[in-house]
Amino acid sequence: MGFLTGKRALIFGVASNRSIAWGIAKAMHREGAELAFTYMGERLHERVEKLAGECDSDIVIPCDVENDEQIEAVFDHLDDFWDRLDIIVHCVAFAPKEMLEGDYLDNISREGFNTAHEISSYSLAAIAKAGRHMMQESKDAAIITMSYLGAVRAFPGYNVMGLAKASLEANVRYLAHSLGPEGIRVNAISAGPIKTLSAKGISGFNRILEHVEQSAPLHRNVTIDEVGNTAAFLCSSLASGITGEIIYVDGGYHTAGLMGTEDKSLSQKPG
Repeated sequence: MGFLTGKRALIFGVASNRSIAWGIAKAMHREGAELAFTYMGERLHERVEKLAGECDSDIVIPCDVENDEQIEAVFDHLDDFWDRLDIIVHCVAFAPKEMLEGDYLDNISREGFNTAHEISSYSLAAIAKAGRHMMQESKDAAIITMSYLGAVRAFPGYNVMGLAKASLEANVRYLAHSLGPEGIRVNAISAGPIKTLSAKGISGFNRILEHVEQSAPLHRNVTIDEVGNTAAFLCSSLASGITGEIIYVDGGYHTAGLMGTEDKSLSQKPG
């Protein structure tokens, strides 16, 4: 019996078997949770449906998070299957490709800024607002979302997405205070760089992977399974006292200064 047995989780953001949302889905399924999935656009329908089947789920619902009516429709549909919801997994982020190239100020636009924030940050609040009535029936409900170190540090090419992730992290804290009296916890995982479909849009991403591998205390990058395990824990009763937190799963990279840099002479002691 897993530590999520009896829990019901709705997962936004599975795009492929390499996505972080899929790592979370696998971990939650392994620990006994019942799962439901959303998908964005008909192009992903069959793929998400197939992945859902691997988790013994036949609940697959379309949702464009830029559309409030579609978000509401997700919970209206889910209500036909479940009388409560224990977990929401939010793995949704997007910025126009041109916003993730070159100099931040050269490429920023009002439209791109608004798009990045609406999809990557506001959607979390919109989903929580639409789903809270189902979560109120749970004895220990939890919402989890995905952030990145670019929310608090500047990374080449991350640009406007860094601002959107900073907004997302503030969103987590305000949601935690808003929903805490209803017994709903809200946390974020700040994951290290992982080769996902969305990561391909970030200029110089392979260099980031190499740098983290060299600099992180564990001297490697993390996997979707490691992120998934942390998400499963945070959404379980084992983490019942944790809310409003940003948990780093990055091999310790966010703690590093000059340690592990390419210049090994910095750490050599004089003879």
